[in-house]
Amino acid sequence: MRAAALTLAYDGRTVATDLDVAIPDGSFTVIVGPNACGKSTLLRGFARLLRPAAGGVLLDGTDIARLRTKEVARRIGLLPQTAVAPEGITVGDLVARGRYPHQSLFQQRTPKDRAAVAAAMAATDVTGLADRTVDELSGGQRQRAWVAMALAQETPLLLLDEPTTYLDIAHQIELLDLFARLNRDGTTLVAVLHDLNHAARYASHLVAMRDGAVVAEGPPAEILTAELVDRVFGLPCVVIDDPLTGRPLVIPHSEATRKG
Repeated sequence: MRAAALTLAYDGRTVATDLDVAIPDGSFTVIVGPNACGKSTLLRGFARLLRPAAGGVLLDGTDIARLRTKEVARRIGLLPQTAVAPEGITVGDLVARGRYPHQSLFQQRTPKDRAAVAAAMAATDVTGLADRTVDELSGGQRQRAWVAMALAQETPLLLLDEPTTYLDIAHQIELLDLFARLNRDGTTLVAVLHDLNHAARYASHLVAMRDGAVVAEGPPAEILTAELVDRVFGLPCVVIDDPLTGRPLVIPHSEATRKG
């Protein structure tokens, strides 16, 4: 997937201009940057939820705007930042909706559909919630149900807009580990994350944005420096090697870090 000279706007206000971003096949790409820098806007452009003001998005060399909706849905899964479920829908039925791109209008669920739904629910630990309505779940449970729906879609490319929102630290790591396994099994992932250290630990490719433009991109070990963090976030810090992974670990300067 590639954004080519892509300009995106909301209500006539330009948010991102002339973006050229290539998502490496098989990568776990993470987009980082301060609030309102264009991260989620770029992801919406990739998902064909936002019509380009200029330029375009290429999927395997084809302008995504020329593809049929179901064809896009078979190739790209999306976990949006905010998702609203129909009132009264159960977790099982929500996850099963991920199979829609693979079904014809009047087709009943096939054994393959049921297997995909069961696998997605098991992977996200929501099997025991299948008969509960989405309305009655906690924020973390609800987020995992939406992730399960995206997994049930079984697409080769998965777009994730702040997927760890509402999750406690244990469930954040559990979910990111799941995404890492999917990536090792061949799924290309593009995620928007706020936590730089999560991005550094899990990403194979990092895209840093500020003010609607790409500031740097590449492997975290090569581009995630104290200078980049200060440039993108205005945050003085030191970057050291993570003692567990050897990847960059960002330690911000703050009142708490001052000795004295």
